[in-house]
Formats: sequence, structure tokens, C-alpha cells
Amino acid sequence: MSTINTNIPSLVAQRSLRRSQIDLGVSLERLSSGLKINRGADDPAGLIVSERLRSEVAASQQAIRNSQRAINVIATTEGALDEASALLSDIQAKIVEAANSGAFSDEERDANQLQIDSAIDSIARIANTTTFAGRKLLDGSLDYVVSGVDQTQLSDVTVLAAKFGTRDYIPVEVEVTTSAQKAELTFPASSTGDNSVIIDLQGPDGIVTLTFPASATSADMITAINTESDATGITASAAGYVTGSGPPPVASGVVFQSTGYGTREFVSIAELTDPPSFSVYDREDRQVNYTQGVDAEGTINGAPTIGDGLDLTLNSSLLDVKVSLDENFGTSGTGFAITAGGALFQLGPEVNTNQQENIGVKSMQPNKLGNRLVGYLSSLKSGQTNDLRSANYKEASDVISLVIDQVAILRGRLGAFERNTLQTNINQLEITNENLTSSESVIRDTDFAVETSSLTRAQILVQAGNSVLAIANAQSQNVLTLLGG
Repeated sequence: MSTINTNIPSLVAQRSLRRSQIDLGVSLERLSSGLKINRGADDPAGLIVSERLRSEVAASQQAIRNSQRAINVIATTEGALDEASALLSDIQAKIVEAANSGAFSDEERDANQLQIDSAIDSIARIANTTTFAGRKLLDGSLDYVVSGVDQTQLSDVTVLAAKFGTRDYIPVEVEVTTSAQKAELTFPASSTGDNSVIIDLQGPDGIVTLTFPASATSADMITAINTESDATGITASAAGYVTGSGPPPVASGVVFQSTGYGTREFVSIAELTDPPSFSVYDREDRQVNYTQGVDAEGTINGAPTIGDGLDLTLNSSLLDVKVSLDENFGTSGTGFAITAGGALFQLGPEVNTNQQENIGVKSMQPNKLGNRLVGYLSSLKSGQTNDLRSANYKEASDVISLVIDQVAILRGRLGAFERNTLQTNINQLEITNENLTSSESVIRDTDFAVETSSLTRAQILVQAGNSVLAIANAQSQNVLTLLGG
């Protein structure tokens, strides 16, 4: 049928040409932008998924930057601690040198004390001036704040790491099921008898040989043993000895005890006289010549702890804490609360406890380094209890050894945190970022090989559509032949 008012072939050609022109425009847009999805209409479902992937990529990249910044903070802190360690080593050398009093004049001792004072002041300065982007690192502001500690039960509390999560504070309950004990042996006699006795007495600090003459009393033995206690780590005291099944009951005897608590401590007595006549017994009335102390056992917040003498340590994903029990604690319970503090590092792409780490950095102030039982670094300054003029060289040496250990342990913890947590976190996040970016690219980026083929096809179809439309438009002119035109 031939018509003039309605040209159906032209309409069909126009529709096909319009579709080809749209396809051509889409191909040109994708090739010029490099994106397969430029608006929601291009791929609604793909847009939703790709936007989610984009946000995850951005979050993981920020988490990588957070971890890298945390490494910088840790490195700054550890570098300052390295300087403090060098100063502490110098202090220890000066104390050992001053203890050589037979070959050391008072003037030289005073000169050493001046150097010790200067070194302690430098450590205080390091604590006050070590900063990162304005945040102080070693003045105690990154340490944890605890409250409610009963010092008659807990002599020291050290919080190494804690995760608060949504809590305002962390309650800590300490339950002791087995009390710490010293190593102990008992000589159940008031004298050595009619013969002299020679023994090797060995403890955690060393061994000495003691000779007790015939009929030496308990008091004589106690005096001789305590004179050598700094060389052996063993003290002696008089005590009544009563037993139900071992040696016969006696009114008094000598108790050999280690100065410290736990399985690291021991008492060993070997008699060198022949025939032997120096018999000692442990707490269970067994005749032995060697015994160890007992570590405390207990729980913190219901979780089993690691006991080391009077110390209980818990290392879990939520709480890393070490408490030192008072000698008279026994088997009972106590508690305290961690109310604030610590350095919080956001290491994951989502803000929740599982992707955060919180670590404490102890104050390097001289009056904070050490502990209540042994003493603090500040006690080594002039006029304090353990300065060189006091001649308390053993006490001063114990303090500086404890402080050196504390700083070394903190450096080790920071190094482990950097190596095992931060660096591995960066490695994992970089892998995650690669995979997320790859997935987002598959959905959103233009495949130029495919798109250039689509462009060529669209160009040909547009050219063909224009030719066909011209033919369709000219087809109506055939009606004139029917009119005789």
C-alpha cells in the first residue's frame, strides 16, 4: 500500500537510527571517560556494588595510612627510649664503679653522683619533650589510669594493653587460688652437735661454703648465713619446728629461705663433712637438700593467668595486665578499674573493637620508673635514699637493674607491636586494597577492546541508518507516477 501522510519505513529507519546514535554516544562517553558506568542508568545494580567497593577501597587506603602513621609514632617513641637506655647503662656503670670503694675516693664518688644526677635529669627531659605532632609520648599521658587499687593487697599494677570498646571503664577482678611461697628448708636442731659441719649453701644469687664449729648454736648459724645473704639470695631465721611424722619435734631450729618468691627461687644445701649429720627438711617434712619456691596461681576476670613468683600476668585480646601481689595477700580476691588512658590506633577500615589496638606507654619520669617494693629511679639522686653517699650500692644496683628491664621490655613490646601488628596489618590491607580495586575495576572501568568494537559497529549503523532513512523518505515520491506526474 502506497501512502503519503504516513511513511512507516521512514519511522522505522528513524527509530533504528536514533538507537544507533544513542549507542554511538554511549561508546564515545565510555571511551572518553574510561568508565563503563557513568550514571545510574548505565547499570543500576553494578553502580550499587561498585560504590560499595569504592567506599571499602577508600577506607582500606585510610587504614593503611593510619598504620603507617602509627609506625612513625612507635618509631619516635622507641628512639627516645633508646637514648634513655643508654643513660641508664651509664648510671649502672657509675654505681658499680662507686661500689669499688677501696680504690675510689670520696671526691670521685661525688663526681659520679653528679653524673648520675645529670643522667636522671636528662631522662626526665626526654620524658617531657618527646612528642609526635604535638602529642607527648613518654610523659605518662599514653599510660593507663587505674583506680581502686588496694596497695595492701597489690603492690604494683601494670596495664600493658586494654580495649575499652563501648565501655567507660574496665573492671578487673583478681582471684588468687594458690599463694606464692619462698623456697624453704629447715634444720630442726638448736646446734650442730659435737662435730663441726661444712656445707655448700646455694641460692639464686650464688653459692658459698660455710663452716660451723662444734656446738655452734642456731643464732651463730643464722648470723653466718645472713652475712652472706647478698651472695646467695638466702636468709636464715629461728623458728620452732614441729612435725607429726618426720624428725622428732624440737623447740627451735634454723629456717633457710630464699629472699624471693616463686619457682625461680631455690635453696640447695650440700653437706661436705663425712659422715653427714646435717639433715634438712622441706615444708612437707621430707628429708631433702633442695627445694624450690611456689608461683602464685589465680585468675584475672575469670581467665587463668601466668604466675611468676608474686606476679600474675594475663595476656588476652581484650586485656594485657600484670599485677604484683603483696607478700601477705594469701588466697583471696581483690579488684580495681581501668578508667582511661592508652594509645588507641584505628588499624582497620571499620570502626569497631576488632579493628583497633590499644597499647599503653609507661611514663619515663624518674619517680615512675621502678616500683614500690624495690624503689624508684628518683631515689638515686643526690639527697635521696639510694644516692652514692648513702653507700646503699646493692639497693641502688637493684633499682637500676629493674628500671633497665622495664625500659627494655617496653621497647620490646613496642617493637613487637610494630613488626607483628602494624607491618602485617599494612601487608594485609594492601592485598585487600588490590583485590577490592580489581573487583571495582571489573564492574566500572571501560574495556577498551570491547568498547572500540562497539564504537565501530555503532558508527557503521549510524551511517547505514542515514542512508536507509534517505531512501525511506524518497520512497513517497513514487506516488507521483501513479498520478501521471
